[in-house]
Amino acid sequence: MNRFLEKLKEAKASVNRLETTTLQLNITKTCNQACRHCHVESSPIRTEKMSREVLNQILVLLDHSPEVQTVDITGGAPELHSDFRWFVAELRKRDLQVIDRCNLTILFEPGQEDTAEFLAAHQVQVVASLPCYSSKNVDYQRGKGVFGKSINALKKLNELGYGKPQSELELYLVYNHIGANLPPSQSKLEEDYRKKLFEDFEIQFTGLFTITNVPIKRFLFDLKRQNKYEEYMQLLIDNFNFKAFEGVMCRNLVSIDYQGRIYDCDFNQMLELSVPRANRTIWDIESFSVLSGEKILFNDHCFACTAGAGSSCTGATA
Repeated sequence: MNRFLEKLKEAKASVNRLETTTLQLNITKTCNQACRHCHVESSPIRTEKMSREVLNQILVLLDHSPEVQTVDITGGAPELHSDFRWFVAELRKRDLQVIDRCNLTILFEPGQEDTAEFLAAHQVQVVASLPCYSSKNVDYQRGKGVFGKSINALKKLNELGYGKPQSELELYLVYNHIGANLPPSQSKLEEDYRKKLFEDFEIQFTGLFTITNVPIKRFLFDLKRQNKYEEYMQLLIDNFNFKAFEGVMCRNLVSIDYQGRIYDCDFNQMLELSVPRANRTIWDIESFSVLSGEKILFNDHCFACTAGAGSSCTGATA
């Protein structure tokens, strides 16, 4: 039984996709980190990445999809893809908003020393992982020394104008906890982050996103190892919020994997739950507009996006 669909039926909610305004691309699973909560299971030993052929076909579809306004680039560490800069430049030529999901430490990897300057020059919005404002918690979750490098990266972005008041260079931080519980209030946590990061390091940022951990991949393994999976799932189900559902990202976002296959969201992608009409790829459609109105593939992991204040790639939804 699909418990999530049963909830939607109770709420008489639509299960159909709206107009696609955001395209999210997982362009590589290669990463310089191997975080405990990572649903992509990225690491330095992963080699999967989008080919130039796939990237070019995406550009063709975007040229025929005027409703798409934003391209959200993720990984892995997307900056490690050899075509990252070429692709970003092509997107900006088309006047599309580009988001780079950045783990911050990548800015100090060999060959990435001028990546921050590149992002600023192309006015790329940076969404940066910083699961806490304390070194102990960050280093536990993401690896020893990550907090110090992350702070230095944020200082560098600030120096370029990112996150400053009235600046067009937007810098968002992402809070990902590792426990089997819901994140705290996004607005309250943002206040805490602003106060602590400015007092300790004079760091500024545009906003904060809280994201609920989805019980799949590495996080699911941790939950089962601790015998907390059923407890966590019940917490998510008990806190189902219809208002949060109305703002979930799969309503107007399409996710593409490195092979060009189409999914409703990044989480479905990792579970290989492709959109209807089995295994549809970017070569099977003429534009992203043809996906509007189609049914979204929901399952029990979707409770993570609709519990409490909700969760999406842009934080709380309710």
